[in-house]
Amino acid sequence: MTTWQEFSASAPPLADAVRARLTAHRHHVLATLRADGSPRVSGTEVEIFRGLLVLGSMPGARKARDLQRDPRYALHTNPGHHSMEGGDAKISGRARELQGGEKQAILDSYPENPGADAHIFELSIDEVVLTTVADDRLHVDLWRPGADVTRVSR
Repeated sequence: MTTWQEFSASAPPLADAVRARLTAHRHHVLATLRADGSPRVSGTEVEIFRGLLVLGSMPGARKARDLQRDPRYALHTNPGHHSMEGGDAKISGRARELQGGEKQAILDSYPENPGADAHIFELSIDEVVLTTVADDRLHVDLWRPGADVTRVSR
């Protein structure tokens, strides 16, 4: 299970670029798996909290139930309004629902605490992809745990 902090230490320039995409807009798109295995996409917000990539959810939300049943996720950052400025970032991995003190520390960090019944997930990272356009070429940077960033340009 790779944390945001571990990813950031392994690939600092890519992590900085992806962080910029995560913070440029508040809302992103999360893909989860329904009980029948079909995909579900949901709007979501994520944050980096003490070296962890975390996602919060309202109590009983479908995306939370999906992640409780099957922790695999894919997150697509909001690329902006008709712009690829800064790139198009995608992260995939597995979610782990936080409980007890881990959850409470995150809840306590919000000015308007969402309540103890909210779901809070840590998103571990299995893969990060940043697609950018520069010099009339498409560049795809890929990172996986234990490997260097690789770039494919077209």
